[in-house]
Amino acid sequence: MSYNTFGRVFRFTTWGESHGEAIGCVVDGVPSNIALSEADIQQYLDKRRPAQSKFTTQRKESDTVKILSGVFEGKTTGTPISLIIHNEDQRSKDYGDIKDKFRPAHADYTYFTKYGIRDYRGGGRSSARETAMRVAAGAIARKVIAAEGMQVRGALVQMGDQLIDRARWDWEQVDCNPFFCPDAETVASWENYLSAIRKDGSSVGAVIEVIADGVPVGLGAPVYAKLDSDLAAAMMSINAVKGVEIGEGFAAAALRGEENADEMRMENGEVLFSNNHAGGILGGISSGQPVVVRFVVKPTSSILHEVNTIDTDGNNTTIQTKGRHDPCVGIRAVPVGEAMMACVLADHLMLHRAQQG
Repeated sequence: MSYNTFGRVFRFTTWGESHGEAIGCVVDGVPSNIALSEADIQQYLDKRRPAQSKFTTQRKESDTVKILSGVFEGKTTGTPISLIIHNEDQRSKDYGDIKDKFRPAHADYTYFTKYGIRDYRGGGRSSARETAMRVAAGAIARKVIAAEGMQVRGALVQMGDQLIDRARWDWEQVDCNPFFCPDAETVASWENYLSAIRKDGSSVGAVIEVIADGVPVGLGAPVYAKLDSDLAAAMMSINAVKGVEIGEGFAAAALRGEENADEMRMENGEVLFSNNHAGGILGGISSGQPVVVRFVVKPTSSILHEVNTIDTDGNNTTIQTKGRHDPCVGIRAVPVGEAMMACVLADHLMLHRAQQG
């Protein structure tokens, strides 16, 4: 299996399976002399860690990261940084009854058809367990872009058919509830809503919004390395993501040209925009405004309801997934989306430096 590496200059390669001994990644292209410790990475892994509330999978993993290479005396050396997280709470027996069946809406059927073999224990390589290493790589990327004044933050803005009130958006609330919700008044209704979904053995989807502030003008290229196309590809590579939009996104179809235009004026020697419908990217190149990306995560495919499927021999059958699963996998996708945004920005920052001489 190829294509386990993401990025051009700032690059990371992940490895490992959901129920294997460990997962890990190698991050290459990191500049030297950047202060980096395991604690710097762990703080973001803790945001993604499972079993922190009744609204996520109860698989208990500490996700404790260990740096194996690339750091000396607390600073990066410019060599590949190797990271590892040992799996601690695999319950492979939960998947014994379905080892010969394909879970609908999962990667089981396509994976097996393509490779002729699959690890049925939690999906193996196709499991969202892999995203822990993206978060680890993203923590390093944050260090790279922070030196240029960039900050990446994400929030859950929709769960199922329940939306936040954007007039009440407060970033300080995001880390104060189990949903990464920026609207404090919405949290209680989401708790009741998701509790009912969870009790019914079902699941719902979500929309995550990730915003990067402090992005300078000039990141990206106008044709095949557009900043927005790379961001869209990065978000689409996250498990269960089925749609991505930049800035106004699909809502731009309902606007007139004069409404959608982000008008420009000079004031005190600075370029000011009237709005940010473009999401901080014009012609594939960052405009200096906040970069805004939203992505849609489908309902968790593993549910307790019995559904129709086929087995590996092509027979019609039914399946009921057991085990520990997220009633809304979109919750833990928030730190993953942040990580992918940081990695893309770090990559484009280094590409930009190479082009500018």
